Amino acid sequence: MDDFDAVLIVSFGGPEGPDDVLPFLRNVTRGRDIPDERLAIVGAHYSQFDGVSPINEQCRRMQVALEAELAAAGHDLPVYWGNRNWTPYLADTVQQMADDGITRALAIVTSAYSSNSGCRQYLDDIEAARETVGPAAPIIEKVRPYFDHPGFVEPFREALASVSGREATTPLIFTAHSIPVAMADGCDYELQLRAIAALIAEAAPDAPWTLVWQSRSGPPTVPWLEPDVNDHLRTLAEAGVTDATIVPIGFVSDHMEVVWDLDTEALATATEVGIALTRVDTPGTLPDPRFITMWRELLEERLHGGPRRALSALPERPLSCAEGCCPSGRDPRH
Repeated sequence: MDDFDAVLIVSFGGPEGPDDVLPFLRNVTRGRDIPDERLAIVGAHYSQFDGVSPINEQCRRMQVALEAELAAAGHDLPVYWGNRNWTPYLADTVQQMADDGITRALAIVTSAYSSNSGCRQYLDDIEAARETVGPAAPIIEKVRPYFDHPGFVEPFREALASVSGREATTPLIFTAHSIPVAMADGCDYELQLRAIAALIAEAAPDAPWTLVWQSRSGPPTVPWLEPDVNDHLRTLAEAGVTDATIVPIGFVSDHMEVVWDLDTEALATATEVGIALTRVDTPGTLPDPRFITMWRELLEERLHGGPRRALSALPERPLSCAEGCCPSGRDPRH
């Protein structure tokens, strides 16, 4: 891979023990003046899993798999990994890269879509980490969002088609993390999700489907994308639906917002209203070999300018994000 001498995986991060939970949540909410009492309510979710988020172990597996994939393709590139909110912290990883003599790297983030939280914040955090390290920090460029790459879409299709005992007409519920409406208005997040939901739904052509939202965390006075997955389950029950399948297309792996918000909370709601709920696995959890091959292809695409593999009919996005893209939608006066 000419001109690049390393790859960097950037993820959100998560606690790996009970003592990590509150400090981790403080990192996530830094600057929002959220008291520890409120954070402790969210932290209780982690107690159901011994204070351990699945995301770090999933990233370790992805790192090992990508190193092997690159080596098999003849690319002698080390793969580093850094998190935004927990160890290994991104700034520490960038420092290690500098110490190792890395001068230019390509970054892949564990978010497939364009949005402030899923793309722009990662770019900003990469630059903040570079500034922390100083002049020795490597140049780091990020690959494009990969929401419509076959390596992301096709594992979802196959997983949906293989759900045991699922009837052909069982409704599909596509879920993604909700974001403020003002943020959504400034990016293609919802458009991309709807396009990919339609592509995955081709694996179940007789099933009705809906895109819904989950994991809202903002104040009730701020409009966020709706409907919430739990509200939608109640609506389905009122219409006489007794079976449904969730497809968490907003997530690359089964981390806390999947195993808690869906496998725990949404499942409890479904049980309460009499719906038998099944869920499709995400491609990055084990990870699926096609997912890792996709990452390798994205790296090669970024170097050589093509060809770009994409299944949706959405306009082709630039290889590099424009400055100021995907704004937060927040009033700068506040």
